[in-house]
Amino acid sequence: MRTWSLAGDSVLNIAGLEAMSSVDRRALAAQYERIFEAHGPALLRLTASYEAPPQAREDLLQEILLAIWRALPSFRGDCSEKTFAFRVAHNRCLTHVWRRGKSPQSEAELPEVPDPRKSPETLAIDSRRRETLLAAIRALPVNYRQVITLALEDMTPAEIAAVLGVTENNVAVRLNRARKALRSILEERP
Repeated sequence: MRTWSLAGDSVLNIAGLEAMSSVDRRALAAQYERIFEAHGPALLRLTASYEAPPQAREDLLQEILLAIWRALPSFRGDCSEKTFAFRVAHNRCLTHVWRRGKSPQSEAELPEVPDPRKSPETLAIDSRRRETLLAAIRALPVNYRQVITLALEDMTPAEIAAVLGVTENNVAVRLNRARKALRSILEERP
């Protein structure tokens, strides 16, 4: 798996940031690294709800990280860095889905993610459950997929509302409907 990080001043000069002082750029780079360290794994898991093949997930993660970097100078601190990162990520994922314009990858294309601490039997069962859940999440409409994915990342309804730009009540309704739809999809699968 690749690791994503800022590398060199050439990256720092994107998106019209060359006018910033080197101190401001270093502070921005430090903030970016802090966001990536804290939320990178969660953002990678988020990409799994939109893409099945590992390479496509990495490409989507790269798009998300670039979008976060470009949006970072406009971050005013009105919300947490986590909420900011997930809002940018979900907007990028929606753009990705819109551009792709086709149905999600099939369940058969999902990779097996081994965990060396578990037995092969447990691994097979866990992997199949994870594959089934991800496939079911990808089958949901995007507005349901968003709330379920964020809820699985232990975000509060207030945080989800801030990320999606809707009310907490709307989040509660969507989450309830998404859980019912997900349950229905999972019950239909063998």
